[in-house]
Amino acid sequence: MADELAIEVITTIKRRVESELDGIAAASMTEITTETELASLGIDSLGLADVLWDLEQAHGIKIELNTSDAWSNLSNVGDVVQAVRGLIAKEV
Repeated sequence: MADELAIEVITTIKRRVESELDGIAAASMTEITTETELASLGIDSLGLADVLWDLEQAHGIKIELNTSDAWSNLSNVGDVVQAVRGLIAKEV
C-alpha cells in the first residue's frame, strides 16, 4: 500500500501526464503505482524535469540532479518517491 508521499508523487505525475494527453488517452491510462516505469507513461527528460519542479515547489526542496542524471537515476515512480523522501528527511 502506498504511503502519503507516494500518493502525492503519483498524483503529481498523473496530473502532468494527463495535461499532456488528450481526453481519450487520459481516460484509458492504466493505474500508476510505484513500480510504473516513467517511460511507459510517456514521460521524457523534459517531462521529468517538470515533475521534479512541481515536487520541489510542493516540499520546499531542491533536487540536485541535472536532467540527464535524473533520467538515468529515476526510472520508475518509486525511484522518484525515494529521492523526494531522502531530501525531505535531510531538511528535518
